[in-house]
Amino acid sequence: MSMTRRKRLQYAEKFFVMAHDFQNMGYYSDAAHYYTKSIRMYPTPEAYTHLGWAHSFLGDFDQAIEFCKVAISLDPDYGNPYNDIGAYLMEKGELDQAITYLRRAARARRYDQHHYAHFNLGRAWERKHQFDKAISEYKRSIEMSPEYEPAKSAYYRLVRMQN
Repeated sequence: MSMTRRKRLQYAEKFFVMAHDFQNMGYYSDAAHYYTKSIRMYPTPEAYTHLGWAHSFLGDFDQAIEFCKVAISLDPDYGNPYNDIGAYLMEKGELDQAITYLRRAARARRYDQHHYAHFNLGRAWERKHQFDKAISEYKRSIEMSPEYEPAKSAYYRLVRMQN
């Protein structure tokens, strides 16, 4: 007997919440397990993005990137996986590729955290020693989220360096 779509979605949501709870406690393997169970019940871009995030905490950036690419294939307008891929590529030292993904995140229609993308763009430009571009991105991040401390710290640190 086949499970109804509604029931599969309910199970997927429960597994997703369990995974998120495990992730918040630092149990990344358990989180990955439950994100995978959620995806088996009902695949969503959010679950794939979070599965990638769990793998990033396990140090597996290549697998994290692959899961985020699946999320993008499910919803190209969803900004989180673009930002996450950009962050993972930065960890791997692939700055030019990271910038490409971070720019996509900054323009994504379904993304309520654009300030993260601009902050990460600032970090990438700073690592490339293009400080004017970095300052500009940090400033955009602050304009979008005035309370976001990492952007404020980075912005003021670079401005002081420039003077």
